Parts: sequence; structure tokens; C-alpha cells
Amino acid sequence: MSKIEQLYAEWQSLQPLKDEYQQRLNRKFMLEFNYNSNHLEGNTLTYGQTELLLLFGKVTEAANMKDLEDMKASNVGLNMMKEQALSEYPLTETFIRQLHKTLLREDYTVYRQLPGGQQTSYVVHAGVYKTRPNSVRTITGELFEYASPEETPALMTDLISWYHEAEESGQYSLAELCALFHYRYIRIHPFEDGNGRIARLMMNFILLRHNYPMIVVKSADKENYLRALSQCDGFTGTAPSAGAHAEIKDIQPFVAYIENCMERALNTCIKAAKGLSIEEDDDFAKALKILERQKRQDVAAEQSRIKFSMDEVWNVLEFVFFPIANEFNKTIDQTANVFRFCQTQSFCQISKTKDWIGGLGLGKVCRDTTNSQIIDFVRNAKSMWYYCELMNPRHPRAVNFEIKKQFYITFFDDHYFVDGILNKDFPYGKYPSEAEKQEIISQFKEDILKELQDKL
Repeated sequence: MSKIEQLYAEWQSLQPLKDEYQQRLNRKFMLEFNYNSNHLEGNTLTYGQTELLLLFGKVTEAANMKDLEDMKASNVGLNMMKEQALSEYPLTETFIRQLHKTLLREDYTVYRQLPGGQQTSYVVHAGVYKTRPNSVRTITGELFEYASPEETPALMTDLISWYHEAEESGQYSLAELCALFHYRYIRIHPFEDGNGRIARLMMNFILLRHNYPMIVVKSADKENYLRALSQCDGFTGTAPSAGAHAEIKDIQPFVAYIENCMERALNTCIKAAKGLSIEEDDDFAKALKILERQKRQDVAAEQSRIKFSMDEVWNVLEFVFFPIANEFNKTIDQTANVFRFCQTQSFCQISKTKDWIGGLGLGKVCRDTTNSQIIDFVRNAKSMWYYCELMNPRHPRAVNFEIKKQFYITFFDDHYFVDGILNKDFPYGKYPSEAEKQEIISQFKEDILKELQDKL
């Protein structure tokens, strides 16, 4: 009997777990998986921020909006994968594409600067196989190519067919099945982004299907994880089709790596089942870092408040203004049947003055923009505005009238002011709570309803 089989038998003998032990185990895995799987791909949220976001729906420090949304989507994807794995439905390409769409949420454009200084861009598609070649630069400087867009659909069909046959035949150990699926999938690299996150979710899909504890690939162990995959490349060769049909004999370094992950997961589950502490050494280290960072932030806050900067304007745009403006737009869209010609107008803009006159309209912009005009307005921002007009009511007996609404944020040297609905100052680095944002949105709706009731 292998070490994994021995640990699994011990874990099974301790079933069922007490509710409190199972909850502690579920919470630990949820945080560990989401933090590490995203951190491996460059997400900048700390473990503490991840914990606050996923457990309490908030963060106490400034954070990149995309990283926040990616982490939330990751947890939705994790729950989606678990539900599918525990169901009777077979694994399909459609499910993998749906999972990918859940993680990425929507299409987005990536901008790159070529060596000669020219700008180029491409669209990353959510839930759609890649439309452009993808590759990675090895440590020796060589270009390692994945499957071409033309090859990808057929190779993914092969992968799913192979998985069903392999699972039914029982010819592989569970570690081998997980490792081989992960490796073959990564050599196809079917999407333009998010392939690593999907691969790690799919390994856990396979484990759950077989009633095994799920595993976490630690971001701190990234070098060993990538080295194990790279060693397998040396055995399978560089041709994408060869990698997509790799044999188990070719990927033994990665099988050994997955076996270690499974042993670690089983040991943690056994400790939890016995009511023992499941805190790991790096958990303690992370807790210390969180405390140390909080202390430094408290000291820094006492010494000097964060001052106005371009980064702070972007933070307010991403964390406060755009989320509220998006909800306003949804409200305005719902009034289309109330007005005769549906002449609704709404716009968001940033201004170099304390009023909206002469402001610059904002569409789907982000802090990575290279538009010099937008950069200039953000650097010299004094305010940002949302303004809408509802005109020409449809009601046949209504006197023609207009409803005009506005929402604004004003910038000062060491704080910003959120308009009269909330009527509150915030130091830079701090943002309205979800409840406060909801208060603004609710008041906006109530004001429109009141005016409609008075005039119709």
C-alpha cells in the first residue's frame, strides 16, 4: 500500500468529521487555494487582504481593482467546480469554457509596447479558445510554443475523451491521472489567459470525483512546481502535439510533485479530523507579516496622511466612482418606458476644476492607459462627475418635464469629499463601505421616484 493510500485509509476511518472541524478545514482550503492559485499568476493581494475580501467582503488597504475582482471570481469558480465535481454530470469542454468565462468575467484588451516603441494590443476572450498563438520564453531565452489556435479544438476534444477512458479503465493512480491531465492541458494552453488557474481547478475536480481531499499548489513553491513541469518537457519534446499526448512515463517528475501535494493535504485533513491544529509554519509567518504590516501602516498614518496623487485618483475611480456610476446607469436604463422618446443621457467625466464644465468624458478607461489627455486630467483632477437627464415623459397627460441628477467627488490635498448624499470626507487610502455606497445608490433611486410621483 502506498503512502497516499495509507493516509487516505486513515482519513476515511475518521469520518464523519465534526461540523466545527469540517468548517475549519473548508475555510482553510478556500483561502489557501484562492490566494495561492492567483498569487502564482501575479495577483498582488496579500493573504490578509484575501482573507478579508473572501470572508467579509471588504479590504482595509488600497488594492488593484482587477486583482480584487479576479480573487472574487476565483472563489466563484472554485464553488462552481466543486458543485460540478460532486454532481453526476460528466466533464465536458463546455464546462471548462464556462469555468474559464467565470474566472475572467469578460473580454478585455491587453496593450503591449514592442521593442521599437510601437504599441500593439490584443483581446483576451473569456470562455473562448484562443484566437492567436501563445508561447513562453524559457530561462535559456528560447521561445516555447503551445498548441496553435487551429490545433486547439481537436486537442481539447482528445483530452476530454482520453480523460473519460482513463478514468474508467483505472490504469492510473489518482496522482498520475491528475498530473497527466494538468500536463496535457498546459501543453495545449487552450485560452489566452487563465490556463494555470483552470489546470489547478481541474486537478481538484478529479480529486473530488474520487472523494479525495483537494490540494493547494503553494505560490512559495512556484519554482519547484514550474521546474517539475519543465523537466517533463525534456522527456516529451517541444512539439505541442507530443505534449498534448504525453505518456505517464514522460511526466514522472510532475507525478512526484503532485503526490507530495496530496500527502500534505491528507495530513492536514487527518489533523483536522482529530481536532488538532491545522496551522502550518507559513500560516504563522503570514500572520506575523500581517501584524507587522498593520503596525507599520498605523505608524505611517500617524506620521503623515497619504497625499493627493494620480494613483489615489485611479483608486477612487475604480473603488468608488465607477461601481456607483454603473449602478446609476442600471437605474436609468429601467426608466426607458417612462419617457416618450427614451431620451436618457448619462455621462461620467473627470474635471480639472471643482465643477463639471470642461471635464473629460470617461468610458472604459484603466490606469494602464497611454492616452496622454486622460493622464493629464487624472494628474490634475479636482473633481469627477456623474450627470444624467431624463426627458420627455411618455404619459399622455404629463406636462413635459426633465429630471436632472448628479453625483460628484471632489479632490483636496489630503482627502476627497463624496457629494451631498453621503456628505463625507475620506482620507486617501480609505473608501466608502459597501453599506455607504448602497446608501448613495438607494438615495439616487428614491430621489428619481419622488420626482416622478410629484410630476406624473
